[in-house]
Amino acid sequence: MTSLLCGVFVLAKSFVVPLGERGVGFLFRYLFLQSGRVGGNNLIEEGCMTKLAWKSFFTVLVAIACAGVFAFSASAKECSNRGDLDLQYCDENGDLVADTPEDKSEWLDPSTLVFSYTPVEDPSVYENVFTEFMDYLAEKTGKRILWYGAESYAAQVEAMRSGRLHVAGISTGPTVFAVNLAGYVPAAIMCEKNGNFGYKLQLITHKDTDITKVEDLKGRKVSHVTPSSNSGNQAPRALFKDMGVVPGEDYEVIYSGKHDNSIMGVVNKDYEAAPVASSVLDRMVTKGVVDADNIRIIWESDPFPTTSYGYAHNLHPDLQKKIKEAFLTFDWTGTALEQEFGKQADQFCGITFEKQWKPIRIIQKENNTVYSRDALHQMKVK
Repeated sequence: MTSLLCGVFVLAKSFVVPLGERGVGFLFRYLFLQSGRVGGNNLIEEGCMTKLAWKSFFTVLVAIACAGVFAFSASAKECSNRGDLDLQYCDENGDLVADTPEDKSEWLDPSTLVFSYTPVEDPSVYENVFTEFMDYLAEKTGKRILWYGAESYAAQVEAMRSGRLHVAGISTGPTVFAVNLAGYVPAAIMCEKNGNFGYKLQLITHKDTDITKVEDLKGRKVSHVTPSSNSGNQAPRALFKDMGVVPGEDYEVIYSGKHDNSIMGVVNKDYEAAPVASSVLDRMVTKGVVDADNIRIIWESDPFPTTSYGYAHNLHPDLQKKIKEAFLTFDWTGTALEQEFGKQADQFCGITFEKQWKPIRIIQKENNTVYSRDALHQMKVK
């Protein structure tokens, strides 16, 4: 009987989607208690239930399960297209990002907007870099802006998925995870006045090594960033194969957690080589953190889009427009943003996930990337 109960529990749990795992757990504890009270207070003794208790339990259980089935079916019928999006989102217009909810009661219009920048380096440093922009965002939206220093890609995505993060700059590879798992809508990117933008995957090694080409990676210890990182993992896994080198098979992959960790690991000779984002390497050289003379660039790719900037899909439509306008009209002149990123960009340009992130989606498809909660958990690997 216990096995039967467990089977029904799993089946019903899979149907009652809106409750979530915690809600289902509370539901079943409640059902056990209620079924034990039918006909008396001592029907559940030493882990066993009387026939009357079982009858009551399964009556309520079947009703709940059926309700869950109907609710799930109704929800599925309401959305004719999701693509790779999580079940709680819908993409009726086919632009590959979550639609703003049709039900106005689901729109968020908080008095405080939480802003976060991709955790490429020390989050506290970038709070100062974005201070002037956050002030401008507050002016344009009429909202208080609060900084959130995410420690990992996964933490950033989870924060937006849970509704705790509203506006963000999310790194290239994780942008696709954020779109599909958190309802993130990319709207802007750092660019030059002529509209050019992007960074390259650069394969680096210390100047003292004998590594001069991609094929020389065989048998070495190479630092990748995280499983979800584009230039730090996804792109090299897809592109190196065409050059006769399979990461994880031909060389040992060691995840460093961040681009700057990989770069410093090469400089300090902890890693023999590392695929990294050119934009991060350029910033570290400009700051004097890294001496370019100690690094040799073995190979580099064509340009990829850099960090995307956007907002949660369920913000009030008027608020979404104001946030996008803030990015596209912010003047970088004399700001910390210009000082930090001025050699690579001098403004924000409007973009769409459908167009600008197409090469990233192709690379992730080549790597059989799955956009799931389990995959999101793997983003935490260091």
